[in-house]
Amino acid sequence: MLFLQQQNGSGVNLLYSTPSCYTFQQNHLNQIWNGKDDDFFPYASSAHTFWTGYFTSRPALKGYVRQSNNYLQVCKQLDTIGNFETGWMTSSQVEVLKEAMGVAQHHDAVSGTEKQHVANDYAERLANGYKSCENVTNMALKRLLPRFQQEPPNLQFCTLTNISKCEITEKYDKVVLEVYNPLGVDSDTWVRLPVNGTVFDVFSFTGDAIPYQVIPVTSETKKIPERKGTYAQNELVFQLTGISPLGLQTVWIQKGKGDNSSYTPFKAFPSADFTMQNKLVSLTFDHITKQVKEMENLQISLKIPLNQRLMHYFGFSGNNSKDEFRASGAYCFRPNATEPKTMIVQSSYIVQGELVQEVHQVFPWASQVFRLYKDANNVEVEWTVGPIDISDKSGKEVISRYDTSLQNGGVFYTDANGREIQERKRNYRKTWNLNQTEPVAGNYYPVNSRIFIRDPAPDAQFTVLTDRSQGGSSVNDGQIELMVHRRLLHDDSFGVGEPLNETGADGKGLVVRGKHYLVLDTIKNSARQHRLIGLWLYRQPVIMLTNVSMDREQWYTQFNTQVSGLSTLLPENVHILTLEMIPPNPLTPISLRQAIVRLEHFYENGEDQEMSKPAIVDLQMFAFFNITGAVEMTLGANMMLKDLNRLQWRVMPSGDEPTIPYERQIYRELKLDSKGKLPQITLNPMEIKTFIIDFNG
Repeated sequence: MLFLQQQNGSGVNLLYSTPSCYTFQQNHLNQIWNGKDDDFFPYASSAHTFWTGYFTSRPALKGYVRQSNNYLQVCKQLDTIGNFETGWMTSSQVEVLKEAMGVAQHHDAVSGTEKQHVANDYAERLANGYKSCENVTNMALKRLLPRFQQEPPNLQFCTLTNISKCEITEKYDKVVLEVYNPLGVDSDTWVRLPVNGTVFDVFSFTGDAIPYQVIPVTSETKKIPERKGTYAQNELVFQLTGISPLGLQTVWIQKGKGDNSSYTPFKAFPSADFTMQNKLVSLTFDHITKQVKEMENLQISLKIPLNQRLMHYFGFSGNNSKDEFRASGAYCFRPNATEPKTMIVQSSYIVQGELVQEVHQVFPWASQVFRLYKDANNVEVEWTVGPIDISDKSGKEVISRYDTSLQNGGVFYTDANGREIQERKRNYRKTWNLNQTEPVAGNYYPVNSRIFIRDPAPDAQFTVLTDRSQGGSSVNDGQIELMVHRRLLHDDSFGVGEPLNETGADGKGLVVRGKHYLVLDTIKNSARQHRLIGLWLYRQPVIMLTNVSMDREQWYTQFNTQVSGLSTLLPENVHILTLEMIPPNPLTPISLRQAIVRLEHFYENGEDQEMSKPAIVDLQMFAFFNITGAVEMTLGANMMLKDLNRLQWRVMPSGDEPTIPYERQIYRELKLDSKGKLPQITLNPMEIKTFIIDFNG
């Protein structure tokens, strides 16, 4: 701290300090502080300037960042599980994607409030990180897969399967797929691969045949500019189940012979209302509008009217000279009217198969697919928007709106960074009286992973989960809306210096594709549903592929077809948030390695009768190495928790402080007992514990 006392009689003392020093001094003023336990969102800098547009801005980059984190966690896990003698080298390769992801967290990066060429640079850095992590992944597979001496060929990530593009599956007749599950529990996943042909042989890791379905690639997908140079005409669809925690599973795929009974071509929409259903869920579509009209949870006979529409607001065009002339831009969301324009379904068709049923909707410059997989408890809605039409010289902000009969009384719920659920009230702020000047933008909140509404009368909760961060709200009772794409022609004068006008690969406008997941259940049961789906979306199984020349029997003889990274199963309410090798010194022996392990109890207190209970975890759960000691650290793993001395504050009670029924336990140094065991640890609801573990292979 630098203190310069006034020397010239001015009465001014100059104090140079730091945030920590300032906080320390404020803490020692011995005063009582007002407490604030509600949210700061949504921000507004003036009556017509709500900073809620960036919740959605640059949706393709937001989706890429979310997907990149999935790959990064896989890369860090496999780097640790591999426990390479050259760990210092592999850790440096992991660092490429870590640094790219770190830079992407900048407040003008994933937020979408950067210039276009800067956004391109962020995406390029992430792509370079993918390639670097692909090398680490292959090194791990060469350790985990061989039964004998033969190494497997290098496998590749196919990162463009969302637009039905993957050179390996399109080009080769025999393909090996390895799927890695980054979760600490068994996982299931549906696989969709771009292929040519309609007859295949698909075999599981045990050699059993896997049922599959072949569906044509849509004309809407074929129009996406980034798909140039690819020729896949169909998609191969099948399900993988029971993928071991932190484990691998092999699938053998080859072109087959015989009948093509698994090929399910597109069919015209029926002349009557159409219902697609499995054992758990049904969704009914109106034969006139081709839109959804009803959803039912078949397990409990819970049925609600449901209408979903793609709509768009017109972005306000202004010169920003005054507040009333504020334009809608990268930061600011300002529609020029409170009611959006409905996009009309131009055509619709269906797919009916044993594994998946689909309803396709085509709009002037957008399309949607409603999918119901076999035995799924949720409906997948894949939206494709763009290029957004600006021929009328108007910017547009596209939303997906879900209308139900639920009476939610202005109350809706969104997540906070995928963890705690925040209650929101329309046109309301807890600590001050709100004069609402923007009834739409002023009620938008960030939706990182889910948004839902409830109605106690029918005991119903309708939840929408997202695959990336989006802005969302319940502007009217019974509604949920999520903004999925934006294209604007004016800057809002908050520093970007150019309009949010993403033009895409062909310069005509960016096409963005993403997914929503719909869940209908009772209020009591919904937490478990959205927690499990949300966790799966955050840590989806990752697919790697290679073409092969050997036959299936040879591969299954030479290589392991199933690998599990855990010897002890985790409790269902605990998630391995981090498993990351601490980069070793090149001279550090392989028997003296360290890693960061973060464990998360991902349920809130009281939201589920069973899953909200404390969980007991055995740190010695990993199959590929032995933990010889551990110490609990702060969240950032930069300080032993026992050395942390938090400042104590005197706070004015608000009267609604939450009751915390559990006492936090601090684990100092955990050492092996006489039987070679470490003490078990306890995780309370929403608690994250961070450890540095010592291990050897």
